[in-house]
This record gives sequence, C-alpha cells and structure tokens, in this order.
Amino acid sequence: MEIDHLLSTTRAVRRKLDLDRPVEPAVLEECLNLALQAPTPGNAQAWRWLVVRDQDVKERLGALFREVGEAYLAGREAAAGDDAGASRSLASGRHLIDVIERVPVFVIPCLEGRPSGENATDAAFYGGIFPAVWSFQLALRSRGLGSTLTTYHLSREAEAAEILGVPDGFTQVGLLPVAYTTVQDFKPAARVPLSEVAYLDHWGTPLS
Repeated sequence: MEIDHLLSTTRAVRRKLDLDRPVEPAVLEECLNLALQAPTPGNAQAWRWLVVRDQDVKERLGALFREVGEAYLAGREAAAGDDAGASRSLASGRHLIDVIERVPVFVIPCLEGRPSGENATDAAFYGGIFPAVWSFQLALRSRGLGSTLTTYHLSREAEAAEILGVPDGFTQVGLLPVAYTTVQDFKPAARVPLSEVAYLDHWGTPLS
C-alpha cells in the first residue's frame, strides 16, 4: 500500500470489523514482528504483547470493558446533545462495546515497569510502547485488518491482570480489538487545518 495513503487512512475501526472471519496466527505474527522494529527508548524493548483468542478470556475481559465503557458513554451521550458528529462517534463506540466479545482477537500491549506520575519520566515510559502500537496498527491496515486502541479496561487493570496472568511490575497500556475489515478501503478523516494547530518558534505564531 502506498505509504501516504496508508498513513492517512488508518482509522480507528469499530463498526467495520468483520466479527465472523478468523484472523490467521501467521498474519498477526507478521504484524507484531513489524511492531518490534519501532523505536524504543535506550533500545530497552520493554514491551510485551498478549494475544487473546480464547473465548472465555475474551468474555471475562469484555465484561470489564463493557461495564466501564457503558458508564463512560452514558455521560458523553448526555453531554453530546444535538451534536451530530459527536453522536456518530459515540454510536461507533457503543457498537464496539456491544460486540466486544465477538471480535476474533484482542491484543494487549504491556510495558515492563509502572508509570511514576512525573511528566518527563512517564513520557519516556509510554514512548517505549506507543510507537510500536502504531506500527502494529499500520501493519494490520496494510493487510486488510483493522483495530482501535481502547483503554476502558484499564480502569479495572488489576482485575484484568488476574484474568490474564500479568505479573506484578508490568503495565497494561490498552486493548486492541483486531479483525479483518468489512470494507477494502477508508478515506482520510476530517481534521482541523494544520494552520490552527502548528506554530513557528513561539506558541501562537503562524507556521507560514
């Protein structure tokens, strides 16, 4: 896939995940191997990747995901009011909550260590995994699969760790539902113009 198109059309996919098509282990391993080529602070490679296919485990994690997600969306839906764009986005999120256990694969990226609460330290900490997560998502997209980085279950991280057997000293940083997509291509998203979000030398100075 042409690189600029790949970068501009890798979407957070929720509604258009194919819940019935299996995801082959070999394809997932290809994508994870590409993720391992991402930059990592000090070449620490402190990442760990939990791939969940077992239906019982998905259902137990899905219950945590749904409980937190429904409470979050209830508040957001009340605040959205007549905002059509916000309502569409929230409906997409609610769809994923409704079908989460049916998604063929969950991938849970983890990091060795725990965040400190200090901005500079935590920026480096999470910088040790999120470039790899994005590489993984791009690799999925290039092979006809989709995903979205979710964080609902992190509110119940200790319970999820017990379900998954994650040892003390490791941090879960998200849950990616992974499936083939029901459409072959996506369009670039509507975004705020660069001129409104990028500055030159000082905050507020136009870039050009």
